[in-house]
Amino acid sequence: MMGTVVLYSNGNQECERAKNLLETLNFQIQVYKLNHHFTQKGFVAEFGNEAEYPQVNVGFKHIGGLKETLNYLKSEKIIK
Repeated sequence: MMGTVVLYSNGNQECERAKNLLETLNFQIQVYKLNHHFTQKGFVAEFGNEAEYPQVNVGFKHIGGLKETLNYLKSEKIIK
């Protein structure tokens, strides 16, 4: 499976897990890093106060956090 993914990361363990999983699945990943590519204020403005890291976009579609990404990959039959 090939595709382009944007991963918004604060460098936590969940972000690394998501990145490693997506790399294993051969997605092309662009990692946007907190305080380098965006601010916390911008993150909250984009994803809301309750959003956790990472946030994942596949193509132009916002998927959500790690759990939502796993559900998306399952629903697309990319993983079981």
